[in-house]
Parts: sequence; C-alpha cells; structure tokens
Amino acid sequence: MPQRFHCALINPPVHHSANHRAKGSLILFEVGQFLFVSLWAAKDEIYFGRRFQLETGGTTLKTGMNTKLKTYDLLQKVRRESPVVHHLTNWVTIYDCAQIVKTLGASPVMAHAPEEVADMTRIASALVLNIGTLTVDFVEAMKTAAASANQKGIPVILDVCGAGATELRDRKVFELLDQVKINIIKGNVSEIARVSGANIRTKGVDATEVGTDLETLAQKLAVRRQATVVITGKVDIVAGDQGIYRVKNGDALMTRVVGTGCMAASIIGAFASVDSDYRQAAACALACYGIAAELAARQSRGPASFKAALFDCLYNLDQPTVERMQRIEA
Repeated sequence: MPQRFHCALINPPVHHSANHRAKGSLILFEVGQFLFVSLWAAKDEIYFGRRFQLETGGTTLKTGMNTKLKTYDLLQKVRRESPVVHHLTNWVTIYDCAQIVKTLGASPVMAHAPEEVADMTRIASALVLNIGTLTVDFVEAMKTAAASANQKGIPVILDVCGAGATELRDRKVFELLDQVKINIIKGNVSEIARVSGANIRTKGVDATEVGTDLETLAQKLAVRRQATVVITGKVDIVAGDQGIYRVKNGDALMTRVVGTGCMAASIIGAFASVDSDYRQAAACALACYGIAAELAARQSRGPASFKAALFDCLYNLDQPTVERMQRIEA
C-alpha cells in the first residue's frame, strides 16, 4: 500500500491530518509561516530541510521558499557592536568600502603596511581581502594579515576580484586559498568559476558568461574549500555545506557604479563579524545592501545620484522596510 511521502520546509517532522490526503496528487498548503508539500507515493517517508527535490516516477520537482532570516536583527547587532573590519583592499574603491562599513555603523580600518597588518588584524572582528589592485608584495601582506586572523579566529573574506583575467592574478588567488584559511570566498560568476578550476577568462573585473549550473558550482567549491561561497549577480547565490540561499534583492543600477562588488564584500565582512553562521551572515548582508539599492533607484536619475542615495538608504534602513522587502530563498 502506498505510504505518505512528506517534504517539509522546516526541520521537525510535521504530520498532515486526514483531510489533506489526496492519493496520486501533489498538495501545497501553508501552516503558519511554513509551506508544506504532501505527496502520496510508494516510497518511505522522508523529511528534508529548507530546500528539497522530489523524484517520483522519473519526474523531478524543484522548489524554494522565501526564508525570513533575522536580517534586521543582524543589522542592528552591527550597529550596536560597531565591529572593526580591517581591509587590505582595492585602491580604486577603498574610500567607498570604508564609507559603506561606516554607514552600517561598523568601524573600517584600511591598513596595508606589511609591518603592521598582523597587529591591526588582532584588534579587528573581521578581515576583508580584495585583489583588485594586487601586487606581489601586497598579497604577501594579505597572507600575513590572514594568518593573524586565523590565529585569532575571526572571519576572513576574500574578494577574488578579476580572477581569470591574468596568470599572476590566478596564481596569487590560489596561493591565498591554499596557504591561509579563507572563510568566505566572494566574486562574480566568472571569477568564482575560475577559482573553482574552470578554464575561463574574465573581462578585466567584469563577469563573463559561464555555461554551467551556478548553484552546483558554488556548492562544490564551498565543500571543497570548506568555506562559504558567494556569487554576486542578478540573483546572489550564497552556498555552504548546509545548503544555498538565493538573495533576490538589488537593482540594475548597481552594475553602473564602480565598486558595488567591492562594497558587497565589505558589508559581508561587517555582518560576518557578528554572526558565526557565515552563510546566513552573507545572505543577510546582501539582502540589506540590495534593499538599499532598490530604494535608492527609486529616487535616482543616474549612477551618480544612485550612489549617493545608496549610502543614505542603507543608513536609514528600518525593521518594517527590511522585513517587507527582503527576498531570500532557501
């Protein structure tokens, strides 16, 4: 006799009452804030986590749900604790990265001298590395800072800016990944594809098309490197060994402003400094950033006014706005 096959988008098992039974059909219904799927099939009863896939009779069903992470709570924690976020970052966007962290309520430090990076990292709550304007000596300073961060046990975020553009850049990225512990790897689709080992070239620091499933790409790299992997794009993908978040906040004007990717890494660093669940921290950071961008776009006439409004909108984010506008799927 067929048995019930459940998929619940929460961890504890929940049994459906008899009035939900419909042999041979798929039922979607809500209980409180949770969405459940009930399917009768000649299979054992199995429970999944937030994201699931059913395979029955050769037919595959994939689905996701909006996940209400404690995004505003984390934003408030950043504002309340004002963590120090140390950067060794891109010279083109260094001011913007400092300002976006300050706008959040955190405290940016941009110390690059090899003689002091270890000491500066010891007073920080997160370390953000960005290879956008790398030199050989600069990467050595990054290794020193990262080793200090590893020793202290604070998160290290690596923005693999321009990976795939040149042989030097590729070699130095892999040196960082192999020689120190990186907790969060962030880049656009072609940068992350190159870091994952794909034979692909980027167009400077801009993304190029990658002919592969991005979620699978991110998940495999996350497992292999034991890190959270962030692919930024129209939909941001945040992958870890426990699953994937998709962040659907943001605006197309972000692609017209130099430094929005670098600033994303800085915001992720601020959130990761107050939450040891780096996958959640990155998703919440990107949601807040994307919400601010959507609000800024409504009052902007082009890239310059958008950039100014972006800082103001991020600064003024409140709980009702974040909870109403965040679009994070699991």
